[in-house]
Amino acid sequence: MAVAEITPANPAERASGSSFYAAMRILPRPQRQAMYEVYSFCRHVDDIADSADPRAERREQLEIWRRDIDAVYLGTPPPRLIGLEQVVKSFGLAREDFFAVIDGMDMDAADDLRAPDWNTLDLYCDRVASAVGRLSVRVFGLRHDDGVALAHHLGRALQLTNILRDLDEDAAIGRLYLPREALQDAGVVTTDPASALASPRLTEACVPVVKRALVHFAEADKIMAYCSRRQVRAPRIMGKVYRAILDGLIARGFAPPRHPVRVGRARLFWIVLCNAVI
Repeated sequence: MAVAEITPANPAERASGSSFYAAMRILPRPQRQAMYEVYSFCRHVDDIADSADPRAERREQLEIWRRDIDAVYLGTPPPRLIGLEQVVKSFGLAREDFFAVIDGMDMDAADDLRAPDWNTLDLYCDRVASAVGRLSVRVFGLRHDDGVALAHHLGRALQLTNILRDLDEDAAIGRLYLPREALQDAGVVTTDPASALASPRLTEACVPVVKRALVHFAEADKIMAYCSRRQVRAPRIMGKVYRAILDGLIARGFAPPRHPVRVGRARLFWIVLCNAVI
């Protein structure tokens, strides 16, 4: 089914099962609804990139989204994006950030990423994560320079954590996001996902990714420390949740068997409580 023919679920319903929901729900209603619209867009294009459809069809579906985003900015949105058009106008969201997200999904749709070099991985993180952050910080109301810097660092921190968390899930669909240089330096010469994850040197290949994620978390924390606490409540919650996941991955290690690492409900509630109260 072509994307344009899909009737999306209520944006809030699409967010409700995600780790983002806890951070979204503490926002004032206009910001909360805006984030639901942004999240719904991201989920739709992500679903396309990860679908089992032929690559040509996935890329065409992403092009439909690109044309529809153009239509939003021309004032002629398709019915499914009327809500997003209102958000774009209310918060001044940039078209290039929506396009960047689509470009990131197209990197997955065009060919399964397998051991990209650091520069390619950083570009991917910018498109699929930091671009979403740039949209989000406009909704949160941060000053431009602070918002861009926060989106840069927190987006990369979250995405690198995702990569480390989802090693096996990504390998199952033929993807390996660990950077080529890190694998080679660790002595892992294969780029086949299953073979790389079975290597006894895998942990050594993950260490540089862990270190880079920690740097980005630290830089994001520095930025949020001097921003208005109200404006960074949601990103602070996301940072705390994902930093807890990263700490859990470090404690667990990366050698098989790799049991899932999650933040339990009690800890998530505590993180939200500590950061929701001003």
